[in-house]
Amino acid sequence: AAGNRLLVYDTSDGTLLQPLKGHKDTVYCVAYAKDGKRFASGSADKSVIIWTSKLEGILKYTHNDSIQCVSYNPVTHQLASCSSSDFGLWSPEQKSVSKHKSSSKITCCSWTNDGQYLALGMFNGIISIRNKNGEEKVKIERPGGSLSPIWSICWSPSREEHNDILAVADWGQKLSFYQLSGKQIGRDRSLNFDPCCLSYFTKGEYILLGGSDKQVSLFTKDGVRLGTVGEQNSWVWTCKVKPDSNYVVVGCQDGTISFYQLIFSTVHGLYKDRYAYRDSMTDVIVQHLITEQKVRIKCKELVKKIAIYKNRLAIQLPEKILIYELYSDDSSDMHYRVKEKIVKKFECNLLVVCADHIILCQEKRLQCLSFSGVKEREWQMESLIRYIKVIGGPPGREGLLVGLKNGQILKIFVDNLFAIVLLKQATAVRCLDMSASRNKLAVVDENDTCLVYDIHTKELLFQEPNANSVAWNTQCEDMLCFSGGGYLNIKASTFPVHQQKLQGFVVGYNGSKIFCLHVFSMSAVEVPQSAPMYQYLDRKMFKEAYQIACLGVTDTDWHELAMEALEGLEFETAKKERKKRGETNNDLFLADVFSYQGKFHEAAKLYKRSGHENLALNMYTDLRMFEYAKDFLGSGDPKETKMLITKQADWARNINEPKAAVEMYISAGEHVKAIEITGDHGWVDMLIDIARKLDKAEREPLLMCAYYFKKLDNPGYAAETYLKIGDLKSLVQLHVETQRWDEAFALGEKHPEFKDDIYVPYAQWLAENDRFEEAQKAFHKAGRQREAVRVLEQLTHNAVVESRFNDAAYYYWMLSMQCLDIAQDPAQKDMMLDKFRHFQHLAELYHGYHAIQRYTEEPFSFHLPETLFNISRFLLHSLTKDTPLGISKVNTLFTLAKQSKALGAYKLARHAYDKLQGLQIPARFQKSIELGSLTIRSKPFHDSEELVPLCYRCSTNNPLLNNLGNVCINCRQPFVFSASSYEVLHLVEFYLEEGITDEEARSRATIPRL
Repeated sequence: AAGNRLLVYDTSDGTLLQPLKGHKDTVYCVAYAKDGKRFASGSADKSVIIWTSKLEGILKYTHNDSIQCVSYNPVTHQLASCSSSDFGLWSPEQKSVSKHKSSSKITCCSWTNDGQYLALGMFNGIISIRNKNGEEKVKIERPGGSLSPIWSICWSPSREEHNDILAVADWGQKLSFYQLSGKQIGRDRSLNFDPCCLSYFTKGEYILLGGSDKQVSLFTKDGVRLGTVGEQNSWVWTCKVKPDSNYVVVGCQDGTISFYQLIFSTVHGLYKDRYAYRDSMTDVIVQHLITEQKVRIKCKELVKKIAIYKNRLAIQLPEKILIYELYSDDSSDMHYRVKEKIVKKFECNLLVVCADHIILCQEKRLQCLSFSGVKEREWQMESLIRYIKVIGGPPGREGLLVGLKNGQILKIFVDNLFAIVLLKQATAVRCLDMSASRNKLAVVDENDTCLVYDIHTKELLFQEPNANSVAWNTQCEDMLCFSGGGYLNIKASTFPVHQQKLQGFVVGYNGSKIFCLHVFSMSAVEVPQSAPMYQYLDRKMFKEAYQIACLGVTDTDWHELAMEALEGLEFETAKKERKKRGETNNDLFLADVFSYQGKFHEAAKLYKRSGHENLALNMYTDLRMFEYAKDFLGSGDPKETKMLITKQADWARNINEPKAAVEMYISAGEHVKAIEITGDHGWVDMLIDIARKLDKAEREPLLMCAYYFKKLDNPGYAAETYLKIGDLKSLVQLHVETQRWDEAFALGEKHPEFKDDIYVPYAQWLAENDRFEEAQKAFHKAGRQREAVRVLEQLTHNAVVESRFNDAAYYYWMLSMQCLDIAQDPAQKDMMLDKFRHFQHLAELYHGYHAIQRYTEEPFSFHLPETLFNISRFLLHSLTKDTPLGISKVNTLFTLAKQSKALGAYKLARHAYDKLQGLQIPARFQKSIELGSLTIRSKPFHDSEELVPLCYRCSTNNPLLNNLGNVCINCRQPFVFSASSYEVLHLVEFYLEEGITDEEARSRATIPRL
């Protein structure tokens, strides 16, 4: 809000998006809704305007006085607007604004997190807490009264607090905190300036305050001042935090708008397994990285620097440095107490603590102070100090490792004025560490390269790329790790780097634990040392491998180390590994030694004496000394003998002596392995011999024999084997697979349960061999009606497509018969009878059309003109609805026209020619039809009476062209046609009356002979 306008800016670049004009006087306040979809403005012109995010005004309402503040409910779009004499509550659900009188001028307002209560700050120093209907629930009367007008209030948005907390800033120059009940929290905080604005960060961890001191200050949620965000040239009237971020915007009296980003740097310190870091800006948490214990030290002031070393902890505050010490020398003790206070303000970049001193780093200068604050020593460097670390030493004489921007690396002792230059490199130092024996130095430079030097010779031993931090293992001289590019890199001696994924910075390496700092949290990562151990083993460096294994490897790795050491005749390392596993049997160890020295018989005796005969057997069998193994066993356990023969057979198999292996496996009772070798080599005779000697109870080897018989194309022996074990199902499958159908059918007769397993594959085989009719019968026999019908339907379709209409008629007749069979099932009776009639009808049509098709397509006709005439009439009367596939109306009408004309049915012939005119006629019929159409005009317009059909039920003469179809026009009796000449037969269908049985009907219908 600026003057009588609203200015909307883009925060990314400060561009003015649009000035909004709607108020006639100075705009005092503006507020966004929680979801950002609306904002409201209040002005001295007594009006409130609600705007959308598209910068369009959608509502305006007024008060009796100028508007002092507006605030949106964080849960709903309810808006509170406060003037000098009253406040109003508006929400989209209600049309009018509910207004409530106020006893004093309202200067500020704020909603609670849940949107249930609204706090109003008054010019007379009173705070009124209202519910969302405007009713007063709590009234807070403060000691200052009207001398301390409330100028800004805000509820804490923190979700972690148990109670709602209201922060209050007044012009009595105090900051106070209250609960929803009105009870004050703590004491008033003196500000020494008139506050004009108060704003919480999104999570409620910090508070911003601005006012007459021309700056914005950052406070903790408890009211402890942390520092200045930004200094201005005039009073700060408003400051706000961007939601869910560290961005702050400030508005001043002179019209300046400033936008800041606050960066909260990590303040921390690490020594071995103790990590101290700043929390909530005023607390220090010390974490034991191994035990995961934590202790919090409340400083109640801004923590600027932290340093930790052994049992010492130094914390720098704005006006002093506190030195803490542990209560005891116990390595797991986490209780700290204040040892000394240096009450003095220091400015430094880095802080280091030793047993009796603190070291301050100020750009190029290092200062050593005693715990009483007395400066004892000072060192001036050639360049900026980039890194400093305590590397241990006697109390009061500790050594410091210092890295400079110009690439120089120095060693400084706190009791010595002279710095020792260890080496000078070309690039700036980012991180440093010294090995456990102080013989090697690892440096990470500004090019992200890790360089390792020999301190005594200054020689560069090796370098590795992509490093941001480095640490030596405190328990192993030759191991270091470095991080970078999302990976942790572990390097042992000069071996290749072992990598694994890890986010963050490596800051320590102790044994098998690596300490990693990621964002603001420190964690200890357990890293197995297997990879570097095996690297040493590959080089036969057994002592070094043992040292690595002591840091932490698996039991399998330990065993591998012992075996490798024995093979390399490094008995001392092997003996250490055994002791570590708790193995103290010297005979067993000596036996291992003898076996590696080639003294196998002595080793066997020692194994036996130590009670490990199995190890002796393993040794002999591994060496393929089977005869010695048998002698060693003597007449011992049969199981051991069997195991030995099996191993000998395995060996024979591996050296490509399969027949010998088969014999050994059989003698050892390992029939499966013997069968496998025999079958793979195709030795059928040997396989028959094995199968016949096996007992029928040994099912698995017999089944394997049958499998190989089938594979080797000996189905007879396979069948014999299946019969032996009584596996009839497999026998049926064998007959089916080998297409020995007669044997399969014979088996099916004896065992009907295998009917499906035989006839279904048989039917499929027939179908694949184009024997469809037999296939259909086989399906029918197997009880697979659906497949039988499907085969017939396909056969029918094929016959129609290939113009084999007589075959199609036969197949449709078979289909109808099958439907009649299925209709015996009461559940399907009605549906199947309908299908039966349909298929019967199609069979009659295709049977008749077969003659028509042959007449029109072939040069000679085998039918009389009367027959063709009757067939074409029958088809014409039957094709009143849909025409089945393959039947041509043109052929039917053409035949009817020609035969009608020849037999004297001129009227019918004329009708047929007329119908043909409306159809698409093939070229070969075109001239004949056109000529016939012309010549029929010269004939009489009636039909020969000899051709007229007679109904044998009612004796009515029926016309040749019958609109009702093949039924009598008088009595509707269906005509029964001859299947050869298609003349109407002297047959009449009749139905029995109820009560007359079939036998009775037959006796009445029988005509007695004279």
